[in-house]
Amino acid sequence: MLVAVLLSGCGLRLETPPPAEPVPDSVEIVRRTAVSDALYVAEQAESAVEALDGDRARLTTELERVATQSREQAAELGGVYDSGLEPESTDGTPEASPSEAPVVPQDVVDALVDASGRSRTAAGTTTDGPLARLLASVGAAQAVSAGRVVAYTDGTLPAPVAPVVPEPAVADDAAASDEPDDEGTDEGTDDDASDGGAASALSLLAAPSEEEPTPTPSVEEGVSSTVPDSDEPAVVPRGLTAGDLRTLIESEDAAGYALRLRAARTSGETRDRLTERADVHTSRGQAWALVAGTSRTEQDPRQVAYTVPRGGRPAALVRTVESGLATNYASLVATTAPETRAVLVDLLVESAVTLDAWGAEPVAFPGLPEQQDD
Repeated sequence: MLVAVLLSGCGLRLETPPPAEPVPDSVEIVRRTAVSDALYVAEQAESAVEALDGDRARLTTELERVATQSREQAAELGGVYDSGLEPESTDGTPEASPSEAPVVPQDVVDALVDASGRSRTAAGTTTDGPLARLLASVGAAQAVSAGRVVAYTDGTLPAPVAPVVPEPAVADDAAASDEPDDEGTDEGTDDDASDGGAASALSLLAAPSEEEPTPTPSVEEGVSSTVPDSDEPAVVPRGLTAGDLRTLIESEDAAGYALRLRAARTSGETRDRLTERADVHTSRGQAWALVAGTSRTEQDPRQVAYTVPRGGRPAALVRTVESGLATNYASLVATTAPETRAVLVDLLVESAVTLDAWGAEPVAFPGLPEQQDD
C-alpha cells in the first residue's frame, strides 16, 4: 500500500498561474504613451520619405531629421517597455491587413501636433518632476518640427501657443484686512503694508505639505488669467521660490532690454520684430514681478540697464536670449507642482518656436542643455 501511495503521488502537480506583467502606474502610462507617440511620428516620417522616393530633397531631409530625433526622444524616455516575458502564442494565420494609402507630409504634421499636445498636457499633470521636464521639452521639439514640415508644404497647422503669465488675484479677506476696525483704528504699519503684497503672493506659491493633497487653485484661491483655447483659468505654479521668481523677473526684463537696445541699431522688418519681442519680454518681467509681489518695491530685481553682448547679428542675440529662457522654464517645470505648471510648459514651447523662427538649429530636446552635446 505504501509503494502504491508513493507511486500515485508522482502524478500530482501543484498548478501555478504563469507570470503576468505588472500593472503600470499613472507615471508609467504617461511614459509609455510618450514613447509610443514618438515612435509613431518616426514611422510616419520614414513612410513619408519612402513615398517621396527621392523627390523634394529639402522636405525629405526635414522628414529624415524628424524621424531621427523622434527615435532619440523615444530612447531618452526609456524606450518600449519589455517585461522579459514570452508573448502569448496565437493559433492560426493572421489576416492580411488592407492596403494603406501612402503617407503624406500632412500625416506627419498631424502626428506631431497630436504627440506634442499629449506630451505638453502630461508634462503639466504628471507627478514625476524630471519626467515632466523631459515631456515638456519633447512637446516643444514636436511643435517646432510640425511647423518646419508645414513650411515645405501647403498643409495646415493649429494656432501657435500664446502663453499668458497668470495674475495674482486680490483675495477678499486681504481687502477686508485693509479696512479700519470698528473703533476706526488701523493697527498696521507702513512696513506691514509694503511687505504684505510680497508675503501674500509668496504664500500662494509655497509647495504643499506631503500630508495634504496638492490643491488645484481656482480664481477664488488666488490666481486668474485667460488662456487661449481653454475655458480653465491659468494658475500660478505652486512651488516657485522667491529665488525662482527673482530669476524669472530679471531674465525676462534683461531679455527685453537687450532686444530693444539691438532694435535701436537696426532698421526695417528686423527692427520691428526685435521691438515686438522686446515688448513681450518686458511685459512678462512685469507680470512675474506682480506675481512675486515685488513690483516697485525694494525687492524688485529689475535694473535700469543690463550688460548686453556686443557685435554679432541680431538673430544670434535673440537665440542667446531665448535659449536661456527656455532652460529656465524647463528647469522650473521639474520643480513645481502638477496641475499648476502648464504656463511654464507653454512658455518653454513658445521659446523653442521663437528660436526656430530666428534660425536656430532644431534640436531634439529644447531647454535641456545637458542633451545638446550628445
